[in-house]
Amino acid sequence: MDIMEVIKNTVESHPVVLFMKGSQQFPMCGFSALAVQALKGCGSEFHTVNVLENPDIRANLPQYSNWPTYPQLFVKGELIGGSDIMAELNASGELKQILSDAKA
Repeated sequence: MDIMEVIKNTVESHPVVLFMKGSQQFPMCGFSALAVQALKGCGSEFHTVNVLENPDIRANLPQYSNWPTYPQLFVKGELIGGSDIMAELNASGELKQILSDAKA
């Protein structure tokens, strides 16, 4: 399977997926840690992909999403953004609503 298909399948098969450096339990950068904290703070269940363990995903996800940095949050197949956007959405309460809508 082509790596772009793998990425697409991952994004489409999980309502909430975070491509990050490290894991939920052990984020490997501050931005990934902030993203995990925001998602957990909203009470959301989410799937993670450690891009450090898969160089093909790390190299090709920016082409798929048209977003150059990590982490990258997708909800219901749509790119939401990175930790800065997640922080803004979290502060306004929008992130919790987006995640709540994804459950429905």
